[in-house]
Amino acid sequence: MPVEYLTEAQEQRYGRYVGEPSPEQLARYFHLDDEDRALIAQRRGDHNRLGFALQIGTLRFLGVFLVDPVNIPIGVITYVAAQLTIADPQCIVRYAERIQTQQEHTLEIRKYSGYKEFSHRCGGFALMRFLYARIWIGTERPSVLFDLATAWLLDKKVLLPGVTTLTRLISTIRERVAERLWQRLSAAVSPEQRTDLEGLLARAGVSRITNLERLRRAPSRASAPVLVQALARLTEVRQLDVGPPGVANVPTSRIKALAQYAVTTKAQNIASLTEQRRMATLVSFARQLAVTAQDDSLDVLDMLIRDLLARSVNSGKKARLRTLRDLDAAALSLAEISEKVITPAWTDEQVRTFLTEKQTRITEAVATIYELARPADDNYYQEIVARYPAVRRFFPALLRTISFASNEAGKPVLKALTFLSELEGQKQPVMDSAPMDVVPAGWKRLVAPQGAPIDRRYYTLCVLERLHEALRRHDVFVEESARWGDPRAKLLTGEPWERVRPTICQSLGRKAEPKMELDELARRLDTAYRATAARFPQPGVRIEKIKNKAGQEVDTLILTGLEKVEEPESLHLLRHRVARRQPLVDLPELLLEIQARTGFASEFSHVSEGRSRLDDLPISICAVLIAEACNIGLTPMIRTGVPALERDRLLYVQQNYIRPDTLSRANACLVDYQAQIPLAQAWGGGEVASADGLRFVVPLKTLNAGPNPKYFGTGRGITLVNYTSDQFSGFKNIIVTGTLRDSLVVLEGLLNQETGLKPKELMTDTASYTDVIFGLFHVLGYQFSPRLADLGESRFWRMDASADYGVLNGLARQTINRNLIEQNWDDILRVAGSLKLGTVNVTDLLRALQGNGHPSTLAKAIAELGRIAKTLYLLNYIDDPAYRRRILIQLNKGESRHSLARVTYFGQKGEVRQRYREGQEEQLGALGLVVNAVVLWNTLYMHRALEEMRGRGMKIATEDIERLSPLGYDHINFLGRYTFSLAEEIRQGAFHPLREVEETEQTESREETGEQRTEPPPEETIA
Repeated sequence: MPVEYLTEAQEQRYGRYVGEPSPEQLARYFHLDDEDRALIAQRRGDHNRLGFALQIGTLRFLGVFLVDPVNIPIGVITYVAAQLTIADPQCIVRYAERIQTQQEHTLEIRKYSGYKEFSHRCGGFALMRFLYARIWIGTERPSVLFDLATAWLLDKKVLLPGVTTLTRLISTIRERVAERLWQRLSAAVSPEQRTDLEGLLARAGVSRITNLERLRRAPSRASAPVLVQALARLTEVRQLDVGPPGVANVPTSRIKALAQYAVTTKAQNIASLTEQRRMATLVSFARQLAVTAQDDSLDVLDMLIRDLLARSVNSGKKARLRTLRDLDAAALSLAEISEKVITPAWTDEQVRTFLTEKQTRITEAVATIYELARPADDNYYQEIVARYPAVRRFFPALLRTISFASNEAGKPVLKALTFLSELEGQKQPVMDSAPMDVVPAGWKRLVAPQGAPIDRRYYTLCVLERLHEALRRHDVFVEESARWGDPRAKLLTGEPWERVRPTICQSLGRKAEPKMELDELARRLDTAYRATAARFPQPGVRIEKIKNKAGQEVDTLILTGLEKVEEPESLHLLRHRVARRQPLVDLPELLLEIQARTGFASEFSHVSEGRSRLDDLPISICAVLIAEACNIGLTPMIRTGVPALERDRLLYVQQNYIRPDTLSRANACLVDYQAQIPLAQAWGGGEVASADGLRFVVPLKTLNAGPNPKYFGTGRGITLVNYTSDQFSGFKNIIVTGTLRDSLVVLEGLLNQETGLKPKELMTDTASYTDVIFGLFHVLGYQFSPRLADLGESRFWRMDASADYGVLNGLARQTINRNLIEQNWDDILRVAGSLKLGTVNVTDLLRALQGNGHPSTLAKAIAELGRIAKTLYLLNYIDDPAYRRRILIQLNKGESRHSLARVTYFGQKGEVRQRYREGQEEQLGALGLVVNAVVLWNTLYMHRALEEMRGRGMKIATEDIERLSPLGYDHINFLGRYTFSLAEEIRQGAFHPLREVEETEQTESREETGEQRTEPPPEETIA
């Protein structure tokens, strides 16, 4: 590992002081105990005693001995000198005069402290084993491994070697691990599979692309032919896959890393690798693609069934609108006849005569009503039969290709699928034995009308709809799937759970025994009720008697909006003065300056984790980031003659460096830098965050976009769920297809983020609120604080049914079921532990628990626990107007950040034009990174402006500083600049050179003239 792999900060801090140590570090590493003082007292002269003591502290703190005592921070010298009652700390200068004394001291301190020189026998071999294990099971970057190795050496009391020695050691071990990995994977391939895998690098028939590139193309739209093609692709990939047994002894993370390289690089790059590495890369690609191709097929199936049902509903509604006039006429005709029949003055004879005369009219009206009217539970299923031919195009291939599994709730669907699979190939299948427990009431009158045999068409369509529902709630699932598997199988169980259970309880602050936990919650809830009742009513809060749906008058809470807080003149003046001091800057210059200050570009590593030999790589990365974040493409970034901005360079960087994982690491670098600025700390400590969605229209046919007329009109789109800290930094982005209910994803951003922030409270809009979410937030140690749009509909729960809460008794009408929580307490802790350790995805788990409106017992227990947490929150919400205002302020930060993102993402009408999930994540991840860079730049210069104003003697109120915002952008040029220079040769009459003719145009030209295309030699590789 060359030293170039290290960041500038790593090089500066390795074995050196970087700034003053914190008070905690001084107390931990430089405090001298009695033994230290006794050893130091043996030295003669204050300078020797001080130098000896500083050597001890520096060894503990840095893992090395002093080279030049003059470079020690003055705070360290003063701290140690005070312990030794040395009046003149500057005497340390004399300690540097005699090198031999320092050498004698280092030998004595090594013996006293138990430190060893780094060598193969003393720490070197053990460090190699430690690093070998880390590299084998993980994919940490070299710079991360360097920090881990440094920490290991300090912990084992081994003197730090030179930076070159350590980097070369890490590089050597990484090479050994890579060779072992390639050997194991290539050895798992049979000769026939080897031939097939090598065939991936050949051209696909007469096509100009290789088989590798053909298989990498995922389906981008939903239709029956596309699903058939996706299933055929899955079958082809499975023939190449060595299967789980072939890679059983290889960590999954290593396989994914190799597969990622195969997915992003060109085929000729893979062909140029050594034989073992090439085969290992292709094996990993086939293994990973077998999983993703299956997920892609199910994604197409999901959207296809959803569209099929939606179109049937639309067709039914249109047909119903066309027939409403006839239905109204028939109903009015019957009403007219009935009105005359029930006239009291008529005799029975007159009624019979009248009905006989109107018999034809009555018969026609009744027939019309039965023909046109629909039952209350009708879902327009009868229109869906028109789609049956389209279903038959893919259904047999679906049954042949994908093996479904299920839990207990999904067994009826699985049984029906097995029955339909057995019918395939039969000319006149008998439907009498079809399992009917899968057919709900709404389908039964169509599937099996009274006295008629089972209709295979309706039965198949019914099973397909039930399969769709079961897949989405994971009652039916597939093995080896990232998106359609069984999340419950990933929960900790058995011995692994028992081993980590005490640690999980301690880290989450939860009691292992449910009674102790619930007793504490009952005490808190009772105290909160009594405190709120004693202070009730608060301004803007009252209780009124309002009739519920049953017609009963019940106590209902009424909450009026908060009054506007007028901004003082001093705040307006401060904003004006700060804004006037903000420098005018172009976006590229801003991004390059932030890169120079933070070094975030060093977090972008090559997809192969190989060493980059590109000069001015940060410039290329910043250019690609702006192209993505502004949605303008690479063309405006290209500068001919500037190597870092040439087209080929930018394309190479975009394909090999810009990935969701590198964007996330770079973003964490900016967020952590922001957290260190005093002005950002005045806005908040990073413990509070908000989550809100930013919608984007996707004007392409793609699986990764969903409909929502409110936000996307007649088109489709995606939602970027952005997590904003109280310091205005965005620490996590999650992309959601369409507008998935926010409650399914709000927790994911807290559990899976890489920054140094540790938010404990999350504020959201009402759409994110469910009792299950409250329960999961509580058990994981977070505070969930949604802004409630209609507080009157919220339920208040109590744990003591007989407690008297005065004016709040009418609100606390529901009682918590303690037994339900106690019986499922261990499973609740198991869910929390699995989420904390990252063994299961929280969004998939929530879908499985909630069961599409049919929650499991565990979900009900979590919701019951959530009702306690929700009631505690509601009581605080109505009792504290300042708390409500704090929630509003934090949500406004997120919404204002969205405005900045909209301004930044100005190209192509602000639409996302990426078909695939990975492209969407990369583009919107770049947008989040650039927005964070703007926020950080604004914060830095606002802080400098405040310091300059204080230097002039201006008084600035702390409360005004807290209300400043770094989300302004009037001083930033996002749109580029126009140049009005003309080349001298053009001025004198010459023309611009024509652009180069593309190869495709050359081919078309040859075809028009009848010229034959010359085939390339066999050894040429085209990608």
